[in-house]
Amino acid sequence: MQKEGRVRIPSGCAICGIIDRTGARFDGSAILRSISVMHDRSNGLGGGFAGYGIYPEYADQFAFHVFYESVSAKEACEALLRERFEVAFQSELPTRKHKSITDAPLIWRYFLVPRHALLEDAELTEEEFVARFVTFVNAKVDGAYVFSSGRNMGVFKAVGFPEDVGAFYRLEEYAGWCWTAHGRYPTNTPGWWGGAHPFALLDLSVVHNGEISSYDANRRSIEMHGYRCNLLTDTEVIAYILDYLLRKRGLTMEEASAVLAAPFWSTIGRMPEEQRQKLTYLRNTFSSLLLTGPFSIVVGFTNGMMALNDRLKLRSMVAAERGNFAYVASEECAIRIIQPDLDRVWAPSGGEPVIFTINGEEPQCR
Repeated sequence: MQKEGRVRIPSGCAICGIIDRTGARFDGSAILRSISVMHDRSNGLGGGFAGYGIYPEYADQFAFHVFYESVSAKEACEALLRERFEVAFQSELPTRKHKSITDAPLIWRYFLVPRHALLEDAELTEEEFVARFVTFVNAKVDGAYVFSSGRNMGVFKAVGFPEDVGAFYRLEEYAGWCWTAHGRYPTNTPGWWGGAHPFALLDLSVVHNGEISSYDANRRSIEMHGYRCNLLTDTEVIAYILDYLLRKRGLTMEEASAVLAAPFWSTIGRMPEEQRQKLTYLRNTFSSLLLTGPFSIVVGFTNGMMALNDRLKLRSMVAAERGNFAYVASEECAIRIIQPDLDRVWAPSGGEPVIFTINGEEPQCR
């Protein structure tokens, strides 16, 4: 019998998330310890993190994190940035040398405010203006990739094991009220810096374990609404679907979850009338956005965190609570390594969203 680690692991990839529901900030060392316990679920071809509340001094600006493959790509992208935004601050994203992180691109961050004259001329919200700009750069500016674009949050990702990626980005120097993490084990797509998780647009970020067998249908559908999937992995489409459902269509987080992991028709048929009508509407209206295949995801958003399994629960995921803190992870050990004494531990059912927000607020997505 071959040992685990020498063969393809279909259930590979690790995800986890931590939130302090009071909004108090804590540094990135806890999420690093959590994801490192699941080292064997990754293969070194991708790791990443999203932190919320990490830029309080620039909370009103959009924080862009950008990969550049060349100086010319940086110059081209920065020329566009200056045309469309006021730049409050820019710098290289702080990193430290790490023997396991190699072939790093140029990595820069910018804190930006859209030029209001352009907003008024185009009659766009700031969020739509930024989303369109990110889509344009990632599709049209060769060698530039905006991989984080929200307010008071940031994505950090690379090719490598997640604990090495966290050390490379010096996550212990940041503090936020919510952190999510991913360790990648790609099976059908290449391992490259842009293809590491999380995938993000505006304040929304997604980490994913599994495989989206409906990717082509989902991609064709969401690209009809102006999005572009060109990052060589199926997870990208989940972030865009959620942005479309939550920000553009105004669905609640529960309703969006019922689109991604819609109950079977036989299950809907047994529900009370009001619930049956609502879920029938969602399934019929957004049928092309249903995700099929095994998956578990953790979603970070403006004021909270959501976890969701596919409707058959073909990927593992555990949730837990202790005081003000809430946790989700692929394995319970990833939670207990940072908090062994828990008030509650449970395995969410397939298709059941687990949503945690700051001070019990309604979920908000900007």
